[in-house]
Amino acid sequence: MTLFHEKEIRKTWHNEQWYFSVIDIIGVLIDQPDFKKAKSYWTTLKGRFKSEGSELVTFCDQLKMQSADGKFYNTDVANIETILRLIQSVPSPKAEPLKLWLARVGSERIAEIQDPSQGIDRVRELWKKYGRSEKWIQQRMMGQENRNKLTDYWKDHGVKEGDEYAILTNIIHQEWAELSVKSHKSLKKISTSHNLRDHMNEAELILTALAELSTRQIAEGMNTIGLSQNKIPAKKGGEVAKLARKALESRTGKNALTDENYLPPKK
Repeated sequence: MTLFHEKEIRKTWHNEQWYFSVIDIIGVLIDQPDFKKAKSYWTTLKGRFKSEGSELVTFCDQLKMQSADGKFYNTDVANIETILRLIQSVPSPKAEPLKLWLARVGSERIAEIQDPSQGIDRVRELWKKYGRSEKWIQQRMMGQENRNKLTDYWKDHGVKEGDEYAILTNIIHQEWAELSVKSHKSLKKISTSHNLRDHMNEAELILTALAELSTRQIAEGMNTIGLSQNKIPAKKGGEVAKLARKALESRTGKNALTDENYLPPKK
């Protein structure tokens, strides 16, 4: 998610460029927070473009994006060039700042490709603004590295991005935490659109990383292929972290999982 003046605009990196959710952009332009109403507006607009013989709609693609319910659905998306053309077709006082925002996002991504450390530094600064400690940031970044190695393995061994990644992730989580990802978010009182890891405490981050590290190493030893085979190391990897969690809780007398979260304070 990317925030534009506190409104969420989903984007994804595809074919070496950013693609943005068209409906989210429409919602900003017409100042409509209701997703269904923004979608209806876009449907009407598409019909008008087609009747006028405009090629704008043909430049829009469909990619899977995470919805508010946490699931991934095919979503109308467009690159910056097409989005700028779309903005010109929708009369709105939000058009000019939105153009500037798109330009900034594009330039940031180009800079990060040339020097990946800039992207890392930008994320670190964002976490600091939300009050995370240096120790927490280090654990979060180490956990992300473990996560990337695991998804790289899945990608190279026949597991499909999106739903299949989510299924395996939930198996791992359910095993070590004895809670589904959805239930864990509920415990922390955060919405399904939030990234659970951004709201984990230090112990939760370490246990998640241990579970995913164990899953990858077990999978590599078994040379698992596809979703069905990879469910086995997912469960075994989660079990490794569950044993560690239970040992930690036994020694400290405290639950490793808490309702602690890092939601920004209400204004």
